[in-house]
Amino acid sequence: MTSNAVLLDGYVDEPTCLGVPPYISPYVRYLAGVLREHGYTLSYLTIDQLRKNIALYQMLDGTEIVVVIAGLTVPGKYLGGTPATITEIQQIGLSLRNTTTVIGGPILRGYAGMGGKKAVQQVIAGYDVVLEDSPAESLDAFLSGGEPRAPLSYPQIDRWAREGSVIIKEHPSFPYLMVELETAQGCPRTIEGGCSFCTERFAGAPTYRSIEGITAEVTALYAEGARHFRLGRQPDLLVYGSSGGAYPEPVPEQLDRLFQSIRLAAPGLLTLHIDNVNPGTIARHMEASQEALEAIVRGHTPGDVAALGMETADPAVIESNNLKAGPEEVWEAIRIVNEVGAKRTKGIPELLPGLNFVLGLSGETKETYQLNQKFLQHIQELGLLIRRVNIRQVMPFEGTPAFEKNTLEQHPREFTEFKRWVRESFDFLQLRKVFPVGTLLERVVIEVSGNLSFGRQMGSYPILVGIPLVLPVRSVRDVVVVDHGMRSVTALPCPAEVNLLPAAALSWIPTVGKKRAGQILRNRPIRTLEEFKKVVGSTPIDPFLSFQVS
Repeated sequence: MTSNAVLLDGYVDEPTCLGVPPYISPYVRYLAGVLREHGYTLSYLTIDQLRKNIALYQMLDGTEIVVVIAGLTVPGKYLGGTPATITEIQQIGLSLRNTTTVIGGPILRGYAGMGGKKAVQQVIAGYDVVLEDSPAESLDAFLSGGEPRAPLSYPQIDRWAREGSVIIKEHPSFPYLMVELETAQGCPRTIEGGCSFCTERFAGAPTYRSIEGITAEVTALYAEGARHFRLGRQPDLLVYGSSGGAYPEPVPEQLDRLFQSIRLAAPGLLTLHIDNVNPGTIARHMEASQEALEAIVRGHTPGDVAALGMETADPAVIESNNLKAGPEEVWEAIRIVNEVGAKRTKGIPELLPGLNFVLGLSGETKETYQLNQKFLQHIQELGLLIRRVNIRQVMPFEGTPAFEKNTLEQHPREFTEFKRWVRESFDFLQLRKVFPVGTLLERVVIEVSGNLSFGRQMGSYPILVGIPLVLPVRSVRDVVVVDHGMRSVTALPCPAEVNLLPAAALSWIPTVGKKRAGQILRNRPIRTLEEFKKVVGSTPIDPFLSFQVS
């Protein structure tokens, strides 16, 4: 007799793993592999699908086993989906009376719902089984008749990853789905305590997944239709396969082989990006790090972001929280990433740094915010490019030093003012340099439809694009940048059809505006660029204009 199982994705977001749409986490794919290996006929649902269709509860309650994965340790703002709350998770468990309910993931470490609050461990009511350790291994142990507790095992993970790849087709974002790939768990800095707030300490010293295991998974995912990948499940990609001390030296040959192996496994991939890079690694091993970054650029796709966890520019906070790099070291890391990655392919920088600030740490004072601002001002003065700045308040978890030692709620005014300054005076200027007017953004996927539709490219920290047209959700457009906001750009479809666009869209053409848009309407059809220039003059996007009549 066939047994049925449902895997419910409540989404995860950790410093080393993102699983909020359009991303799909490794957790759910591994768990799917376990369930399939144990003979279950599997269905995959997301929390957003369950919210939209309450009737699905009946289907869940008639299933032999329901496995829920969820939890946030670095909550943010999301466009593609809304992570499950602790209330929803408990409601699901309590409402399913005729099935075996299983819960796992970061939610077991604690829950706060937002940054700036302590994440307190809670008893999650309504679940028969709690996956206490590594979720996939623990589920396998339970289904094999043992206790639901088992440590990480990459040989098993590699097998389950291949088997579980089939579920990507059931994700509502498919085929516009970013597949988060795991390369490692654990942090080298665990041997010296690690950063005070980071939950990666719970994984201990690094364990690296083999290139063969990763590429076998990519082969399976590619066969199922995956075309967008990110090497995001690790604390520092530069030291993949390295060993020795808290700051191991990168092995560029390992990264080169990893990326080229992925390319061979997925020859038609459209996106191959990265996430975390430790600025302390770059500052301490500049030559090897530069070679490692060059290996990444050879193997990835353009528009990539190396997320640098600097956390603060205040030396007192760095010392108090055992952070990994001081401001001078982060400057050096930013410079090297720019040197390697700021070159453009089809108008887009290959690889730029992203900066992560964490506020509310112990030792923080009002001066901390001034030092952070001066740090960013110096970046501007040096002419270096930063793709994005993440600013969050620490959400300390039990078992980390930051749970007891922090400055939560002590500087609300300074936090608000610093965030406002960054958005208005730093992000805006950086966006104009990174995506100048006339930049072509290919394959933007529309996620929100309206008079101003919003979409993003597939990638790591893709820029939000506003398009002043009603466009269908999930349609894909090439667009050209025409203006900038604080954290987004405005763009027009490419080519921009001068004779077909409405006046509201024509007015966004640089130098045109509402008055000249009216002149264009009165003179349509305009058949050539020369005719267009006679009406409104030259514009920065002239090469992207089209004069199709119908």
